[in-house]
Amino acid sequence: MVTETAPASRAVELLRRSLARGRLGHAYLFQGDDLDTLEQTATDLAQTLLCGQPLETGPEGQSLRPCGTCSQCRRILHRTHPDVTWVQPESKMRQISTAQAREVSRILGLRPSEAPRKIAIFVGADRLHPSAANAFLKTLEEPPAGSILLLLTTEPGRILETILSRCLRLSFGTAGVQIAAPVQAWIGVFSEAARGRSSGLLARYRLLGQLLEALAESRTRIESSLSADSPLARYADATPDQKEQWERELNAAIEAEYRRHRSEYLTGLHLWLRDVWMTRIGSPGDLYLPELKEAAAEVASRLTAEEARLNLEAWEMTQRLLHTNVQEALALEVGLLRLLL
Repeated sequence: MVTETAPASRAVELLRRSLARGRLGHAYLFQGDDLDTLEQTATDLAQTLLCGQPLETGPEGQSLRPCGTCSQCRRILHRTHPDVTWVQPESKMRQISTAQAREVSRILGLRPSEAPRKIAIFVGADRLHPSAANAFLKTLEEPPAGSILLLLTTEPGRILETILSRCLRLSFGTAGVQIAAPVQAWIGVFSEAARGRSSGLLARYRLLGQLLEALAESRTRIESSLSADSPLARYADATPDQKEQWERELNAAIEAEYRRHRSEYLTGLHLWLRDVWMTRIGSPGDLYLPELKEAAAEVASRLTAEEARLNLEAWEMTQRLLHTNVQEALALEVGLLRLLL
């Protein structure tokens, strides 16, 4: 499901309008590049829903703007409210476990302690272990009456499609996001190729080759840097068991850092495709990459709004596939070839 990407103020306004109309969804995915902003927004929404002395109310008396000072608001802010459950990665693997997911389902099934509803907030929903996500799926599909689920993530591409498809998605971001120079250079080459209609089969394979070469160079730099800092390079007399453990930790660290770098390239192209879509639907003032707006406008003029939206879905699928055991080069190849340009 693709939804409008908006600056935080616009996304919050969308939520307020939903509240005013009595049409608040039961499950939301808040995505953005700053987790602190997402947590603050979730806190604000929880305070709005449970505030005891709202500063503004809707036509049916529902709270639209919290006071921020009543007992309900203060306890939500300090994360001590009994009807607001915060869930964060706790295990050594920094994942939200199956046990945590089941406990949230249990808590949501109980009657609220004092508020009219219960709220569960998953901080870092992309860290849901697959088994935890599957265990929580039934609750997400059929949440107890009056409950609200808020999933926060900076990496929506890592969340299972079964979870994504059951949430209303709001993106909190700002125009002019900072992108690393190598990533920006590749996105610039890609956008110019698409703009000049030179994005046919051979051109896309050239772009794929450039991307794979950049990723290979990135992995080499990461391996060199992390290997130099590893205890393996400093303690030659360590026991075999200790060396084996350090080697596992090093390999895991290299893979995690490489995936982060790779995600920058994938996200960069996703942002440009999103700019094409926003331009096509008539919102060119909310671009992430304004320096590439001419290329985005040229491509948008050749696409329907639905085709531009399908490009976003196709690239989101590519990002999700790369968090499975699929071969990297194959997933990127298929993803690039599926784009309508």
